[in-house]
Amino acid sequence: MLNPWRLRLLSRLDTLGTVRAVAQDAHLSASSVSQQLAVLEAETRTQLLERTGRRVRLTPAGLMLARRARAILDHMDTVEAELRSLGEEPAGLVRLGAFQSAIHTLAVPAVTRLGAAHPHLEVQLLELEPHESIPALRGGDADVIITTTDFVELPLGPDLDIVPLATDPIVLVTAAEAPRGPAVLSAYADEPWALDMPQSYMANLTLRLCRESGFEPRVVCRFSNYLMTLQHVEAGLSIALLPGLAVDRRYRVATRELATPVNRTITAAVRRGTPQRAGVNVVLEALRQPPDLPALTDWAGK
Repeated sequence: MLNPWRLRLLSRLDTLGTVRAVAQDAHLSASSVSQQLAVLEAETRTQLLERTGRRVRLTPAGLMLARRARAILDHMDTVEAELRSLGEEPAGLVRLGAFQSAIHTLAVPAVTRLGAAHPHLEVQLLELEPHESIPALRGGDADVIITTTDFVELPLGPDLDIVPLATDPIVLVTAAEAPRGPAVLSAYADEPWALDMPQSYMANLTLRLCRESGFEPRVVCRFSNYLMTLQHVEAGLSIALLPGLAVDRRYRVATRELATPVNRTITAAVRRGTPQRAGVNVVLEALRQPPDLPALTDWAGK
């Protein structure tokens, strides 16, 4: 019989790439992980791993089983949750991944409502930017994610079900004394710029929009935290492009729409092809309820 725990280790090997990484993720020693995978090979009577130097990689059979294992484990989680909640309310753990600016504006209000309505449901919040959340969802490390369909580097394909949530404008954020009206990016070619971390959604978008406007931005800092970016801009040390949801009203900054408007489509996504647990469905339903957000002009300090 296939052991679910060993299947999970095999699936994690496909996602993480090395036995050492799987061991760290599972809080085990590398030798323990190797032993359990060897037992799984014996149980299946199939060679699942092959050595290449000091590393191991999945054989075609191992790769097939690792990816089927995700569906098997998803189905087991569904059955367990249904048994716990039979005749009752949704129960169990749902892992919700969300990018930074969606956590306090979309995810936390939804989780708060769910906590009051479904006390036996546990929602674990994970801060994951789109370049992290999409692989996490596909790899089984998240059950629901809040992401954007506009991250072209990692498209949302037919293996995922998409639920539209909101539209969010991209705005230029400057010190509070900046002029009003739509911003033409080429006018800011000589300004110091704050960017997100390399290969993230906003870093790639900022570079693309600046280059389309005919210049390479002079990057003076990179922050993975939007609040640090806002503090830097507030001090007059840089300017930035940020999603409207990321502009916190506690900072005295000015926001300007772009002369050529750019919007991102915010969506929730789940894996397709496995029965959705009741807990996942109520999380999606809670995310569909529009949050009570202040207008963008109220978020920007004057």
